[in-house]
Amino acid sequence: MSKSVTILGAGVIGLSTALYCARRGMQVTIIDQKPRQRDGCSFGNAGMIVPSHFVPLAAPGMVALGLKWMWNPESPFYIQPRLNTDLMSWGLHFWKAATKARVEAAAPVLRDLSLLSRDCFEAMGLDFGLVKRGLLMLCKKQQTLDEEGHMAAKANALGIPAEVLDAKVTAALDPEVTMDICGSVFFPKDCHLAPGRFIATLEEELLRLGVNFLWETEVKGFEVEGGALKAVKTSRGQVEAQEVVLCSGVWSAQLAKELGLKIPMQAGKGYSLTLANPKQLPELCSICTEARLAVTPMDGALRVGGTMEMAGIDESITQRRVRGITRAFPQFFPAFEEKDFAEVKPWSGLRPVSPDGMPYIGKTKRWKNLTVATGHAMMGLSLAPATGKIVAELLTREKSPVALDLMSPDRFA
Repeated sequence: MSKSVTILGAGVIGLSTALYCARRGMQVTIIDQKPRQRDGCSFGNAGMIVPSHFVPLAAPGMVALGLKWMWNPESPFYIQPRLNTDLMSWGLHFWKAATKARVEAAAPVLRDLSLLSRDCFEAMGLDFGLVKRGLLMLCKKQQTLDEEGHMAAKANALGIPAEVLDAKVTAALDPEVTMDICGSVFFPKDCHLAPGRFIATLEEELLRLGVNFLWETEVKGFEVEGGALKAVKTSRGQVEAQEVVLCSGVWSAQLAKELGLKIPMQAGKGYSLTLANPKQLPELCSICTEARLAVTPMDGALRVGGTMEMAGIDESITQRRVRGITRAFPQFFPAFEEKDFAEVKPWSGLRPVSPDGMPYIGKTKRWKNLTVATGHAMMGLSLAPATGKIVAELLTREKSPVALDLMSPDRFA
């Protein structure tokens, strides 16, 4: 009899995990509290696959930069001040992790995870429109370009190709758009796709493989026995499983707490706006470096996204954050104006952000049949296939192709 696996969460991490488990012959059930026609952070993101992003969020200088940005209502980063012990604990862990030594240790792990994920996207055998044209880090100021040039040197040293370009060469790479920049860094290994299309393709493949979906089903607790999770208690009754995978995004922390696990997490709200008929359509995805904006062409549309707003589990739209995006974007792409976004409905989603910038991937010591896969922050889509593959291999007692020590779900215990 094949092994049964219950996956908590139908975001891109959960779906990717289900794919690799089902392809190994496991009986898979996915439980999600939302309906199938949902709109979580797996859908409205920038759709980027980014080996270029090998520096974790908790890096030297980020604490000072975050404090500076907090006084600007339209800045890319904001933490809502509040008396919350979880937030204060998260902040302390962030501060401790934001060191040069920690970043240097994390970089090769994130590199390996990202490159594995890119390979997985290519090897999936599914048609979801992967575009392998690279990514441009666009810089308006020479100082920023110099700083990004140092990052390019580090990327090359890690085996991630990167090239510093002036404005003329950058324009030649993407001649269909007008850019107001002094230069860029080009990462040819980066890719992009349309998240909604990718998820729809995954769901279709999972249904073909016989995966059972329990939509609009709330997890109410767990039945435990002998150091293992015997069943998941839900609003639709108990679901028994030999293995349980926790990948519920920002809701993972609370479920973990119910299991006696300490997995610090904060919800990092991101925003995006999608122009259905843009004046110009780039061929490459890009990041407007000074503004921290992500720009991605998606099946003829253009998505612009950004910000990291930490205000708890709150999916409401903060208009001043949206204005920060619509005002900054034309500074890099002058063919556009802020009014172009006037009729566009903003999207927001909650990213699960760990305090040290590393996801939680692996087994826990406390429960012998629980595997955790969450906390990917802005990298959820990018790292989803690698995460799913690693989890499936852990469940079949195979060796992970990526070192998991820095991603252990027990590291803050």
